[in-house]
Amino acid sequence: MDNAGRAPWRVIIADDEPIIREGIRDAVDWGSLGMEVVAEAGDGEEALEFALAHQANVLLADLNMPIMNGLTLIREVKERLPNIRVVIVTGHDEFNYAQQAIRYGVDEYILKPANPDQLAEVLRKVKRELDFAASQESHLVMASRQIRKNIPLLRERFCNEWIEEALSEQEVVEQLRFLELPAEVPGSFGIIRWPEVDLGQSVRSERDRQLMLFAIENICSEMLVPRAHAIFRDSTGFICVIVWGEANEDLFADIEGSVARYLKLHVATHCVPVDGGYGGLGAAYRRARAGVYRETTISPLVRRARQYLRDHYDDSELSLETVANAIGVSPVYLSRLFKQETGSTFVTQLTQIRISKAVQLLNSTDRSIADIAEAVGYESQHYFSTAFKKVVGVSPNRYRRGEGADE
Repeated sequence: MDNAGRAPWRVIIADDEPIIREGIRDAVDWGSLGMEVVAEAGDGEEALEFALAHQANVLLADLNMPIMNGLTLIREVKERLPNIRVVIVTGHDEFNYAQQAIRYGVDEYILKPANPDQLAEVLRKVKRELDFAASQESHLVMASRQIRKNIPLLRERFCNEWIEEALSEQEVVEQLRFLELPAEVPGSFGIIRWPEVDLGQSVRSERDRQLMLFAIENICSEMLVPRAHAIFRDSTGFICVIVWGEANEDLFADIEGSVARYLKLHVATHCVPVDGGYGGLGAAYRRARAGVYRETTISPLVRRARQYLRDHYDDSELSLETVANAIGVSPVYLSRLFKQETGSTFVTQLTQIRISKAVQLLNSTDRSIADIAEAVGYESQHYFSTAFKKVVGVSPNRYRRGEGADE
């Protein structure tokens, strides 16, 4: 190793005259230059072979060699080892020829007979260039490693600037590519809010709170796979989710259910589509935030009822009475509470959940309409088709064919 702790730079000497090769080898204290002669070649083809085999850093070559001349050698070796330094050792009568070789990427040239001091000076210069290039490469590798380590932090900062509308469209696209996110407009924006009131005094420290939020983010991330997504916290500490591709309220409702099941926490979620291109993310964020604030005003009782609907929507016997009994309240009270807090009736909520699930099945499977009707809790295909058309605007068959609603 040289004094920088780096292995010596690998040198190839190429000349068809053994005495010249020997003279060059003996004229220089290679160790003091942090260099090592790893091979000597008598012709251009051999020189190329050795250079590639040893991944040489320096090539000292005569221009006038058999089999493959110096210019061809330089062109070939530079093509395959772009960072190699080439020093030509040439006679006076080939001086013009040597000057032409500069175009091929020659770094230095020396006239024969090679003066030891001049040769050492040229090699010192080559070594400085190699050291500098290696140092730059090392810094780039370190910087790249540091950036990769900080990508989650950089993504968070970028996403916050994006929702605050502090970036131009060009800046958004550039940063999306840099941060290894899809360089296209996202499909949805969702917010997960944990009001924390349900835990009472059980969360005693900021560390516990952060652990809970981190666990929520983990569940969210797992449920979003394989969709491309970015999860970050906004300035108020809400968990924000940007989703590329299809995502809807059902997905976020499922996340809500999983958090309740695995962490015993009650979170509020709201998801909205992103409209208006890259610049529409800020508006989507504000709509999602307003929606999640509304969600947090809904009582734990209605939340439990809604979650029961999401878990049992495929049961054709499901009714207001079933749900009321399951959560321990009277049907009349639950019906009134539902309407009061969500703005829609129990039946409307159940229908929306069932039709939303049916839309997913129509989009992602080739199951028959009768099959799908049964899978989402309808005993009759006719009743399902009527409910579907009322909500979506077209029959299930027309929806699957991609036909729009009647004018």
